[in-house]
Amino acid sequence: MTTDFSALGVPAPLVSALAADGKTQAFPIQADTLPDSLSGRDVLGRGRTGSGKTLAFSIPLVARIAADGAGPTRRRGRPRALVLAPTRELATQIAAVIEPLAGAVGLRLTTIFGGVNQKRQVDALQGGVDIVVACPGRLEDLMGQGHLTLDEVEVTVIDEADHMADLGFLPVVTRILGRTPRGGQRLLFSATLDNGVDALVKRFLDQPVLHSVDEAHSPVEAMTHHVFQVPDAGAKTDVVETLAGGTGRRILFMRTKHQAKKLAKKLTASGIPAVDLHGNLSQAARDRNLAAFGDGTVRVLVATDVAARGVHVDDVELVIHVDPPAEHKAYLHRSGRTARAGASGDVVTIALPEQRGDLTKLLRRAGIRVDITPVTAGSRVLTDLVGEQAERIAPPPVAAAHTQSRPAPAGNRGGAGRRRGARGSGSGRAGAAARTGGGGRSGGTGRSGGSARSGGSSRGRGQAGGRSRTA
Repeated sequence: MTTDFSALGVPAPLVSALAADGKTQAFPIQADTLPDSLSGRDVLGRGRTGSGKTLAFSIPLVARIAADGAGPTRRRGRPRALVLAPTRELATQIAAVIEPLAGAVGLRLTTIFGGVNQKRQVDALQGGVDIVVACPGRLEDLMGQGHLTLDEVEVTVIDEADHMADLGFLPVVTRILGRTPRGGQRLLFSATLDNGVDALVKRFLDQPVLHSVDEAHSPVEAMTHHVFQVPDAGAKTDVVETLAGGTGRRILFMRTKHQAKKLAKKLTASGIPAVDLHGNLSQAARDRNLAAFGDGTVRVLVATDVAARGVHVDDVELVIHVDPPAEHKAYLHRSGRTARAGASGDVVTIALPEQRGDLTKLLRRAGIRVDITPVTAGSRVLTDLVGEQAERIAPPPVAAAHTQSRPAPAGNRGGAGRRRGARGSGSGRAGAAARTGGGGRSGGTGRSGGSARSGGSSRGRGQAGGRSRTA
């Protein structure tokens, strides 16, 4: 059963803004949480990535601030709503979801994170903003410099709190929440409540209503899992190239930054335009590569776990674990880049014989049941999965030498379809999200994911799990 947004109590201007973006029916996590969050209650939401939780908290946040008025109530350096996100990529994409809603009711928004010069962020705050989407490190830095205070924040959202814990950000988040008014509304979304997230909930949420929808540890029905065992490293290279050469959008995951960069260059040189995403790239290079992948200029993104959370691109038809991850939560978050928002998708893990035992244990912990199939590049099961191979593109010299630069257009951007029906590479909407700095009306900039203190220091990083923060 579907529910339209107006029936859930969403204000008419926001319903119109959602409809203009093709959103008329609420996803389950939205239908479950909106009646409580719109009424002002604290909400604890547990849902897997791709379940629609960003819109679930964006709608009540904008609705509450708009109800209290815009423009005349805006004060320099005193936002009225705050969203905390663990990485700059996620902060940027949250801002891209909120911006059309905020614009429909005359609210200003900016993003705050490390890895970029703070001047534009400070200028936006001094000009007056209603909503701040921030990573904790840079936000705390700007608070310490006196550029903003949180004493007028009415709504606070903590997104992917479990990933905040993985990155060691909970002490900073705790200090930030301690600077917000006690009576404000708080919405916390997390896949799990371990690693100290439960303590955050008990301290800062007042009698929260718990909603659990499509939790991160449960497999997605629309996601089909495959495990392909290759005989040796040479055969693995050929299988990877076959999987990467299809007509739709796909993400290939590697364990290390060096290997991600190397594979992207190799694929591009072989006629399959690819870009990389990892912690060694500058923010400008990350932005370029995400934009190229999002708008269909290239169909292949090679990433470390920096992309396992927060990089939300529509119509990724295939996720490939070129290097199996170290633990089951990373497998689920990587895999969650496909089969998003009701779409279907495939997940492939490539294993060498010596990796079979560890992979079997990992899949069992992830709740995935799948047979391990021996393959080579010419195996029927492989060609049936990939479908039509895209035309190979001769790489220009610059693209072949520097994968962080945008390669030449890949051609056939929409994709020729495949056995499930022409998912292709989707619209450019997600690419626009990747490019949107979240500044919108207020001129906010960039993306975050920096360190706990400075947002852009040597500990800053994008999305990789673990504590090294360097992906």
